[in-house]
Amino acid sequence: MTAAMHQERAGERGFTLIETIVALALMGLVLSALASITAQWLPNWNRGLSRIQRSEVIGIALQRIGADLAAAEYVPPDRDTRHPLFEGSELSVTFVRTALGPNAGPGLDVVRLGETSDRGEFVTVRSRTRFAPLPPGSSLAEQLHFSDPVVLLRAPFRLSFAYAGPDRIWKASWRGTGKLPAMIRLTIRDASTGRVLSVSTIAPVHVQAPSDCVRPEGGCDDETKQGVPPNTPPNTPPDTRAGVAGQGGTL
Repeated sequence: MTAAMHQERAGERGFTLIETIVALALMGLVLSALASITAQWLPNWNRGLSRIQRSEVIGIALQRIGADLAAAEYVPPDRDTRHPLFEGSELSVTFVRTALGPNAGPGLDVVRLGETSDRGEFVTVRSRTRFAPLPPGSSLAEQLHFSDPVVLLRAPFRLSFAYAGPDRIWKASWRGTGKLPAMIRLTIRDASTGRVLSVSTIAPVHVQAPSDCVRPEGGCDDETKQGVPPNTPPNTPPDTRAGVAGQGGTL
């Protein structure tokens, strides 16, 4: 009797062919549904992740550019010139700032931020050279040879500059004046569509006049004095004389 019951139970174990086919069919339906859902949300996920990554790259670039511009110094290019070494156009800006870098010693650097061509596409690059007084009457293009290029932005993004004094009137260029701009607007555009991105911002410049203008014995003309905030005490360090009216933009 025991052997008969054992044979009967052994015959009932496992799946029949029909049950196996039904299980495979159900598994196929589930996998098809998952594949359909994944095909719908995965591209949106990738696009969203790509936008976040691009925004982070642009935000880091703008922070570095803004910090560079805020540290611009009022330094004449030679002994015979009163206006600072500062040349700003719509696509590039050249200025003097305190040397920055792990291997940089004390002194000043001439920094250029602007577009250049790399493998057939436009990129925004930061380059620098050590500052030294230029021969009187010489041009910056002839005397300055920049090195150490660092790519800040790549296509399809393009960076443009605009400059304003204390009057907040924006100009496409700034050169040959007796003061530095009070603020510089950084505009990021999508080169393929021309759309201005919301990460565009305004960078303040903390110094607009030489330190001689805040001393009683300083001899500055009226145009240069316009860049000095009122009631500035004598011998105030240049980096504390902020003449900025505001800062805008969001990341």
